[in-house]
Amino acid sequence: MILHKYKLAVLPMALSAVLAACSRDEAPSEVAMPEAAAVVGAAQNVPRETAADAAEVAAFRTYLDENYAVDMARLPYTASFRGIKTNHDQWNPISDTFLDETRAINEARLQQLAGFDRAALPLGAQLSYDLYKLELDRLLAEDAFRHHQFVIDQFRGPHTQAASNLVNIHRVADLADAEAYIGRLRNIGGWFDEVITQIETRSEKNLLLADWQYPPIVEAARNVIRGVPFTEKGEDSTLWADFNAKMAALDVAPEVRARLLADAREALLQVVEPAYERLIAAVEAQSALANGGDGVWKFDNGEAFYAERLRWFTTTDLSAEQVHNIGLEEVARIHAAMHEVMQEVGFDGTLDEFFEFMRNDSQFYYPNADEGRAEYLARAEAAIDAMYKRLPEQFGLLPQADLIVKRVEAFRERSAGKAFYNAPPSDGSRPGIYYANLYDMNSMPTYQLEALAYHEGVPGHHMQRALSVELDGLPEFQRYASFTAFTEGWALYTEELASDMNMYSDAYAEFGHLAMELWRACRLVVDTGLHSKRWTREEAIEYLVENTPNSRYDSTKAIERYIAMPGQATAYMIGKLKILELREEARAALGEQFDIRAFHDEVLKHGPVSLSLLEQNIDRLVANSLAVKG
Repeated sequence: MILHKYKLAVLPMALSAVLAACSRDEAPSEVAMPEAAAVVGAAQNVPRETAADAAEVAAFRTYLDENYAVDMARLPYTASFRGIKTNHDQWNPISDTFLDETRAINEARLQQLAGFDRAALPLGAQLSYDLYKLELDRLLAEDAFRHHQFVIDQFRGPHTQAASNLVNIHRVADLADAEAYIGRLRNIGGWFDEVITQIETRSEKNLLLADWQYPPIVEAARNVIRGVPFTEKGEDSTLWADFNAKMAALDVAPEVRARLLADAREALLQVVEPAYERLIAAVEAQSALANGGDGVWKFDNGEAFYAERLRWFTTTDLSAEQVHNIGLEEVARIHAAMHEVMQEVGFDGTLDEFFEFMRNDSQFYYPNADEGRAEYLARAEAAIDAMYKRLPEQFGLLPQADLIVKRVEAFRERSAGKAFYNAPPSDGSRPGIYYANLYDMNSMPTYQLEALAYHEGVPGHHMQRALSVELDGLPEFQRYASFTAFTEGWALYTEELASDMNMYSDAYAEFGHLAMELWRACRLVVDTGLHSKRWTREEAIEYLVENTPNSRYDSTKAIERYIAMPGQATAYMIGKLKILELREEARAALGEQFDIRAFHDEVLKHGPVSLSLLEQNIDRLVANSLAVKG
């Protein structure tokens, strides 16, 4: 176990702290605890709830539920992702009129929230109150920099989101789903026109991507409209192949199927293709204005925008300089640990030479062909299966949703990230998906395979995010709250947890875990370097090549991602350090009474939270456990 020396100060809550409420008797959390965590609340004398308190709780929950229903009606793409078919033929609007309305709604909700008596709520509802206020405050702070955020970049945007949503999220179980799919095809035109207006607004404000970011966007967009029916011959396009496959599996009369296929083909040719051509033209027009500047420091008010992004993603008040220095210290610590692995495997040379060995030795790479990709997926599935068997040692709460491992689709694999995860909806209609980008097998070394599978699968993202949507009693907004430091910090933490569990198959796989941790430490350095210290793309790439075993291709793709998503990459290590810090503090306070299963369940059972609220939850776990002992 590697101990970390940082005491990370989390962003303070504007409201009274949850922990302060524990000084008086309270009702237990709304979420039932597993047996391993049953010590929490066991010594509490819960007061009788008054009729007034019950009414306040009911009114508060109605307020949350009604707001969530409004949000899902206004955000149909998000609703589909969560298994809700409200306005199932629509996309999320992106016009400034819609965003102005959203801001007004959030401001009104803050005023309404202040009208509830927080003290009259039980502990679980108080946490929901604090989370909801924090989320509204964050959304309003984010909106202040609305146009600073890229509406489209080479890694994400409507150009790939349209196809990936229809292929992976929009399931067709009945005729209504099929009609909605066609409706979404027909509505791509209006959605893309809103995107084009946003692109033009950013051009007017000189809030531009770097010049090298535009060609990959155009390439990915053209991939969607390549093939039949956009061409007379050749392979089917991604969307046409997907709709045909879904129609083949749909139990409808032949004449109905023929009509649906004809309608989809017409929508693809008359709406989708022209919409993509308009979007491509807008992207190319903006690209003519761009220059080579990489970081957001180049924007007017760029420093303030980056500070807001760091607050959003880390949920702390750490400055760019502080984040940068934490990164440098973590890099040095992990390099020292890697020297120990070098000694274990008997490598005679410098760390740089060991990096070269790990980059280039063929034993660490599957063939860059379909058989190599199949081997990679099979081994990732085996690693996840082995971890599933060990989960009860560490957790009382376990996810019910299935998890599948899938290769990133061909239409987006050149622009997509290395690996990512899609969560299941609460209705269980879709499994969690771990996507591995196998476009270039030389960027997916086998020594990192296990750590990556644990991060994206179990006990990482699938463990946390599937549980979040399955927990009874949580308000819907809380299941899907966006706190990157928590979700990504958890996934990175589980890579080290796997080491604690001796799950890595050999010393090289253990090195892979360290290599991936090193990657996240370097992110603190290069993200702040790019967006605060004015590093160039090339300088940041060189830092990764010199300090990690990853390939130049891998390093280049990573830096391009960090440029497109300022601040996001800092959340992983900051979140992990906080979880480790809290675990070791709880272990020290409880001694033999410390239960790792209770700790992990307490971290996960409230859904995603800010690091400040996570700290308060763990402090409460410790306080209540000590009360039981007393």
